[in-house]
Amino acid sequence: MLTLFFMSRVSLKINHPLAKLITKSTIDTNDFCYFCRMEREILDTKRKALKINLDPRIYGTFAEIGAGQEVSRNFFNAGAASGTVAKTMSAYDMTFSDAIYGAEANGRYVSQNRLLQMLDHEFGLLNERLSGEKYERRTFFAFADTVTTLNYKRTNEPHGWVGIRFQNEPGGLPNEIFFHVRLLDTDVNMQQRVLGIIGVNLLYAAFYHYQDPKLMVESLADNLTIGSVEIDLISVKGPAFPEVNNILLNLYMIMKDFSAAAIFDSDAHPRQAKDLLYKKDIMILRTKYGQKSLPNFSLFNKATDQFKRTNDVQEGNLAVMIEVLLTNVLTDDQETPDDIDLESVAKRTQEMCDTGNIVIVSNFTRHNRLAKYLARCKPKSVGLATNINNLKFVFNSTNFKGENYSGQLLSYVNDMFNTNVRLFAYPFLDKKTNEVITTANMPITPEAKPLFDFLLINGYITDIEDYAENEVKTV
Repeated sequence: MLTLFFMSRVSLKINHPLAKLITKSTIDTNDFCYFCRMEREILDTKRKALKINLDPRIYGTFAEIGAGQEVSRNFFNAGAASGTVAKTMSAYDMTFSDAIYGAEANGRYVSQNRLLQMLDHEFGLLNERLSGEKYERRTFFAFADTVTTLNYKRTNEPHGWVGIRFQNEPGGLPNEIFFHVRLLDTDVNMQQRVLGIIGVNLLYAAFYHYQDPKLMVESLADNLTIGSVEIDLISVKGPAFPEVNNILLNLYMIMKDFSAAAIFDSDAHPRQAKDLLYKKDIMILRTKYGQKSLPNFSLFNKATDQFKRTNDVQEGNLAVMIEVLLTNVLTDDQETPDDIDLESVAKRTQEMCDTGNIVIVSNFTRHNRLAKYLARCKPKSVGLATNINNLKFVFNSTNFKGENYSGQLLSYVNDMFNTNVRLFAYPFLDKKTNEVITTANMPITPEAKPLFDFLLINGYITDIEDYAENEVKTV
């Protein structure tokens, strides 16, 4: 989650939380501009807007739907906006919007597809209508956002899509940056303010930071208050980003706590979770990025078949997902480690995408955190395939010394199983006893056993059935 607040003219010091960027990485500097940046000046929103307004190269259009015209407002308030703004518009009425950008077949207007339609249309008009000597030294841009803020009854989830299509040289081919944002403030005016700041940050990053994707991502946080926003997807393309890998860029956002997870489709394109998983029956295999062997797909396929039978999954509604976990699944630390080799994680992610499945990369150390994340997508049902050794850890109070174990266990179970979630447990071979461990003989401390038995009896936790001896592995 995005958690930074900067005042005007404050420099980013090396002991600032964002200074994680100086940790050692094996990513090639030619691929992703990984270098140590000791400090940088953070301009406030008005100064950023004014600098853009005074730049004779930058000229374009603002199209904003759903949260006022907060981005263009910042440029008008900064002064000298006529040097930057060719047009602003806001097609709130769906009929007007459809007439301008085309109808949305699925009826969803706060969507990636609608944003891209807006960028296509507005950037096309710039090139069509602005030509001649007056504009030959201009680098055109089209900024767009489609957003829903908190409604009057506070029953919706405020979020939106924000993007820009721009030239980095006059007459050049267009580049594109877009991202999905969750607005976390509980006040509509604050959400509108945040959107206005992010829009200015995006425009500034596109023109002044495009050569350094890490800085480009970090600068989206400038001047934002703690806990006001989450950016859970970003995508870039174009001649300005010749070596940029979108998988790496989204992983870096997890590392910087912009979001807790990133999801990729089978083509390794970053996707918004709800677009892929809404009302789906989701089956997930949890893996760690550092594990040397491939996941046990044989047992996972058995777990998936069992999940389909148990939940009566309809043909075509199954979404199989492989998780690449950035941390140890047994740790309680919710911070993403600093020493993770992002290039290795990206390689692992690509390998898992190549299996033809959806891939999620996360720092969800406990199963219940993953379940809470998926609950936001409103799936029909969820199945988690996991090694039973992970359950052995949770249902053993000796692993939680000095803590309120009973309270933690109840919280874990409540978060884990309140949205039609089932756990399918892999058996494992105990090297010390040469015994296969299942839910039937898994060691459990007395205070946890009644709750564990309840989960077993009611089918929330179940063993994977019909496995062969050669499919059982050690932990």
